[in-house]
Amino acid sequence: MAAINSNFLKLKAGYLFPEIARRVKAYSEANPAMAPRIIRCGIGDVTEPLPPAVVNAMHEGVEEMANRETFKGYGPEQGYEFLRQAIVDHQFAGLGISADEIFVSDGSKCDTGNILDIFGKGNVIAITDPVYPVYVDTNVMAGNTGAADDKGAYAGLLYLPCNAENGFVAAVPETKADLIYLCFPNNPTGAVATRAQLEAWVRYARETDAIILFDAAYEAFIQDPAIPHSIFEIEGARDCAIEFRSFSKNGGFTGVRCAYVVIPKTVTGQAEDGSRVPLHQLWSRRHSTKFNGASYPVQKAAAAVFSEQGKQEVAALIGHYMGNATLLREACTELGLPVFGGENAPYVWVGCPAGLSSWDMFDKMLNEAQVVITPGSGFGSAGEGYFRISAFNSRENVREVCRRLKALVA
Repeated sequence: MAAINSNFLKLKAGYLFPEIARRVKAYSEANPAMAPRIIRCGIGDVTEPLPPAVVNAMHEGVEEMANRETFKGYGPEQGYEFLRQAIVDHQFAGLGISADEIFVSDGSKCDTGNILDIFGKGNVIAITDPVYPVYVDTNVMAGNTGAADDKGAYAGLLYLPCNAENGFVAAVPETKADLIYLCFPNNPTGAVATRAQLEAWVRYARETDAIILFDAAYEAFIQDPAIPHSIFEIEGARDCAIEFRSFSKNGGFTGVRCAYVVIPKTVTGQAEDGSRVPLHQLWSRRHSTKFNGASYPVQKAAAAVFSEQGKQEVAALIGHYMGNATLLREACTELGLPVFGGENAPYVWVGCPAGLSSWDMFDKMLNEAQVVITPGSGFGSAGEGYFRISAFNSRENVREVCRRLKALVA
């Protein structure tokens, strides 16, 4: 009989977003007349069309694939040089990152989970709470945790509370951690870390020989010029950090799939014999063994994001979504609810009305207003009492969400 990976049995009943989809489906089937009214502001999926520069580049890539002279078969697993160099030139200029430290992939969700392949057992893993569920669940799958308690917290993880008092930015722990997950701008809270706060984390990582796993998927939404976009803007980070980036939110690639990981060659881990091993070479081997590279038309389209036309069109997309976030923030503030995020991120993090739990608020919004939000408790126990609203939608839908929210809560 084939043995299974029993760590999967420790996972809670369902991943957050499929559970939301299940509840919405059940409501729609039970209330077919109301189903057309449903507005989805739950999952962080973009809604606006791809920028024209991206579409044109993708068409060009497809045309190249249609001719023997320009056809592309297997490309370099790490990504085509034209895209890797464009990433360096436009995202990391002056930060000491080279093109061969970029690994192109099909999504940051995959990368943040797959990165565990290059780390061994016994690491102390620090997770902010609330947190993007993928960080937790993939560690459970990998056997890095014990069982979950009644609140859903897993034994073996070092939880770093994020709350209104600390602005939803976790403080550096007093205890030792080996792997530290940081996400800024944050999903789900929309919080951002100041330069001083990131400097404290880099200092901690260097002093304790820890590795920071820095998820910067939403960096394009930062509006405050004082907020760093990359962990590598912090001196010393090249020795202790890995950064994850995505084209999903800025370029609208959620259905196209393209992202990248930045692993400086100076970041090392410790082997069983005590020797230091560059993580770059481990990930390069893992990447080339388990991945055959993102498709050529997709990479060509991704490079177009950095063209002059592409940058203008992406800026317009960001402006659209951030305009939505402003409307949502203002509506929730007018209702007297605690409001966070939405200023440097496309997510608005809102305190539930008195007496309602996160899932109570989810059900109330779905059943009475036909609006899908995300319950805060789905991101961890510290998220209880909050809900997340995504600004990824049309302006018309967002205005309607604001109207319904006011009618429901006022």
